[in-house]
Amino acid sequence: MTDTSLAWTDAGAAESLAPEDVVALEVEGREIAVFGVDGQFYATDNICTHGHARLCDGFLLGEEVECPLHQGRFDVRTGRPTCDPVTEPLRTYPIRIEGGRVFVALSGG
Repeated sequence: MTDTSLAWTDAGAAESLAPEDVVALEVEGREIAVFGVDGQFYATDNICTHGHARLCDGFLLGEEVECPLHQGRFDVRTGRPTCDPVTEPLRTYPIRIEGGRVFVALSGG
């Protein structure tokens, strides 16, 4: 069932996503990282909250992404920091795949 309280934005073709990896997508001028983990996809801001590094250039280790700059880690499902030096969580976004397209909700209703 679709949540009609969210404003979904078409972010591109689902074939651009990578299972068990991370890709960057631009959605309404914002760079979003989309992570494939255990058959599910999760979306967060692509910039580390500790240093100005692109998380899509980091390493996906299970459910965590490691920042390529200072090796801090975040849980991609929740945005929660899991390893120093990061302390501020990442913003996360609802994501869905429908009709071969990726949709991201940047804001709720």
